[in-house]
Amino acid sequence: MVQHFERLRNQVIGTVEFVSPSEIKVLLEINAPQSTSINTGVPQPFPKVNGFVLIPSEMGALIGMISWIGIEYSPYPKRSGYKDFDLIDLPFPLRKLSVAPLGVLKEDNGDLSVERGVFSYPSVGDIVVIPNREELRAIVQNKNFNARVKIGTVPTAANAPLYVDPDRVFGRHIAVLGNTGSGKSCSVAGLIRWSLEQAMKELSEENKLNSRFIILDPNGEYGDCFDDLSKVRRFEIVVEGQESGNQLKVPSWMWNSYEWSSIGQASGKTQRPLLRQALREVRSGGKLEEPEKLPEVRRWLISLLVKLRNTQRKAALMGEFREIQELGNVLQTSYEALKILWRDLEAETQDNLKDLGRALKDVLEKNPPNKNGYYNRFALPDIVNIIFLLEDLQNVFGVLEPYQGPDEDSPVFFAIDEFIAHLERLALENNVSQFMDFFMMRVQSIVKDPRIASVIHTKSKSEITMEEWLTDYIGSDEDDGSIAIIDLSLVPSEIHYVVVSVLARIIFEAHQRYRKETGDVLPSVLVAEEAHNFIKRYESEGDEITSRKLCSQAFEKIAKEGRKFGLGLVVSSQRPSELSQTVLSQCNTFLLHRIVNDKDQEMVKRLVPDNLGGLLSELPILPTQKAILLGWASPIPVVVEMNTLVESQLPKSKDPEFWAVWTGVEKRKVSWEKICTDWQQQIES
Repeated sequence: MVQHFERLRNQVIGTVEFVSPSEIKVLLEINAPQSTSINTGVPQPFPKVNGFVLIPSEMGALIGMISWIGIEYSPYPKRSGYKDFDLIDLPFPLRKLSVAPLGVLKEDNGDLSVERGVFSYPSVGDIVVIPNREELRAIVQNKNFNARVKIGTVPTAANAPLYVDPDRVFGRHIAVLGNTGSGKSCSVAGLIRWSLEQAMKELSEENKLNSRFIILDPNGEYGDCFDDLSKVRRFEIVVEGQESGNQLKVPSWMWNSYEWSSIGQASGKTQRPLLRQALREVRSGGKLEEPEKLPEVRRWLISLLVKLRNTQRKAALMGEFREIQELGNVLQTSYEALKILWRDLEAETQDNLKDLGRALKDVLEKNPPNKNGYYNRFALPDIVNIIFLLEDLQNVFGVLEPYQGPDEDSPVFFAIDEFIAHLERLALENNVSQFMDFFMMRVQSIVKDPRIASVIHTKSKSEITMEEWLTDYIGSDEDDGSIAIIDLSLVPSEIHYVVVSVLARIIFEAHQRYRKETGDVLPSVLVAEEAHNFIKRYESEGDEITSRKLCSQAFEKIAKEGRKFGLGLVVSSQRPSELSQTVLSQCNTFLLHRIVNDKDQEMVKRLVPDNLGGLLSELPILPTQKAILLGWASPIPVVVEMNTLVESQLPKSKDPEFWAVWTGVEKRKVSWEKICTDWQQQIES
């Protein structure tokens, strides 16, 4: 036995009576401490549920957490030095413990450290000892985990300070779970603050803070929590008269085809394919920077050329009725579209398109539709002539190739009005307007809503570029640490899921591309406060694309793959049973505050990675500010009393003081005029 554990025999309190992989029963000696131990250097409570004991072995000492304390009445005394079965001696109680094995306490060159897991179980009759203060601190302080950030103290370990390793907390995701009022939001704010404060202490003179935290704040709680720390940027829907932050911008040109499908509830048969085509073509036109090439005209030319080439390839000119009808519709709607575009074009551009306009008109006059609206065969030379005219226009408008450059999911600028107009034109050309009416109505009702326009509309490329957006929301080299607080409290419900989905997806893809470009990861943390609002469970069956489902899937991708690209995830929720199982199962560390609901408790018990004995049974009765830390960031599960934050550092989530207001101790003036003015201006502007 190693030197340190030779003196453990002075701290013996009992012997092993029963051993299983999940439970060890201990019979306490008659002279073991009754309530307070004084043989450990300093007085400490013993025996106590969630307290620690050690069982020396060849590996060092097995660490056990007390999960149960009980009494067994013996039919005869077992006291050393006394006779058995004497008439004078009466039956008396024998105390027992149930212990959950957690890990191994080892000694290396005089230093004590904890190793997770149990490699060697004790035998019946092995001694059980109570740890002294040095050993208790070694158990909870994570010395071999590179732990450097103090988050609280451990009451069951003589109030030893508890440190965590930020790489383990944020690198493999952490779930902070607990009911309202249990201290959950304060713990999230504390983890960020205490980590940054420690990082500042360890900065060398020539370096500056290079941290990145992005907080999704659905209730507007975190606005003022970090004003004294690194650079803080707040993004919100700005209300007139309360311009405390920057206007939240999640431009519609950043949305991919799935997010557009979800916002308009597009069906898979007709609407989605046409939507994807429209997005490809407006993005391709939007990429052009030369104003004389007129992106809107160019998109129309591309669409017409593709249709005619496809018709030519399918040999529709040989007489297939359906293909002839489609060709006639394409020519007719293209000619009508050209007449509309013609009005706003400059004279020089009109001259370039005159030959094409005459050719379209001639073909339609040669083969007009009959009284039933049906076309006869078109002459092949006439169609080929139109294709040649379109190809000649490439010298003026650029190469008319629809699939070059950005695809339908690339974040390339386009104006919403141009996109809607182009989508309507495609519906006419494909003779599917009747199938697109409801979809177009849904999309237009959303994008034209003034409340939504402030978030998703961008009038020009210069308003906000992709580079500027990433600099604002993720950070740049110029920052001395960066915290981006995204206040979602006033985001309209119609786009709430889409906005969060786009934010999460773009942030993740930016980190992916950063690693591909540089070969290194960019360590950042995405904090999802009240995560049950946008990481909801969903049924995977069916191909329906909903914004709620897309939002959850974006976070599931981060949970599964974010670690490889340096993107950590903090999931905070009061209803774990409503969260995506995929996201929770990928969290390697849990900080559990008070959880009362039976369903939520069962969910947590199925997910936690450690053998906890009865520790989780305390979840319904944990006091505010106390939590159970377990998982990857802690070698063994512990009950921790979190550090205290001063008033100015607390999120705005404290319990309301009803009685103080009702009795006039706290003054509250009621004036709805200013609120209504701001409210109505926001909707009417």
